[in-house]
Amino acid sequence: MYDNRIKSINEYKQKIDNFRPLSQHILEQLKAYYKVSLTYTSNAIEGNSLTETETKIIIEDGITIGGKPMKDHLEVIGHSEAYDFLFELANNRKITEEEILKLHHLFYKSINEQKAGVYRDCNVIITGSDFELPKYGQVPKLMKDFANNILQMKEKLHPVEFAARLHLDLVTIHPFVDGNGRTARLLMNLALLQAGYNIAIISPVVRNDYIAALKDAQINKNDTLFINFISEMVLESQKDYLRLINALI
Repeated sequence: MYDNRIKSINEYKQKIDNFRPLSQHILEQLKAYYKVSLTYTSNAIEGNSLTETETKIIIEDGITIGGKPMKDHLEVIGHSEAYDFLFELANNRKITEEEILKLHHLFYKSINEQKAGVYRDCNVIITGSDFELPKYGQVPKLMKDFANNILQMKEKLHPVEFAARLHLDLVTIHPFVDGNGRTARLLMNLALLQAGYNIAIISPVVRNDYIAALKDAQINKNDTLFINFISEMVLESQKDYLRLINALI
């Protein structure tokens, strides 16, 4: 069972903020560390076969891994490009529909250029779930309404709850033919960065709990478990971030 950890998150954020401003050297190392970590975990949740070490080799050395599917390599390259884009947007106050489309385009363009950054033109299902996704014809309006509501939602919610809601709402619309989960996790982290938080990692070890929390939110219209789950992931990521800062100072 996952608890709401917002109080602890606030305390850890203060601990992290006490170290700021961090030097450019430390910031670059942290950014590189989480580029590998987020790319590996987000892809692994979706079934990518590459290990964290193999992901690091592809990102940092540009070397392919023998015996591994080309699509897995392209997912690593695309995700790492989308990750870099997060930091271009980190100082913005708003998140726009165009930026969400670009996140997906960067991730998916090497896999399928025609479908990258484009809303799906067919109906899809989520395997292993009874939740019925919106019909493809509804997607453009749903996404426009979603984007138009982002600022209002941001003003009402704690930053971590806001980030979790962005993630949940995007995957519930499921606007793309593929890559929805990874785009949602990127979007969640964009919201966290803009609010002064560090990157939050969802480990593939807790994939079943993650999927169960999403199902509960979608089918039972109860987002409590999902928000609690995300808050736990943010807190654990804060602890890791603080450990890295202490190691680098």
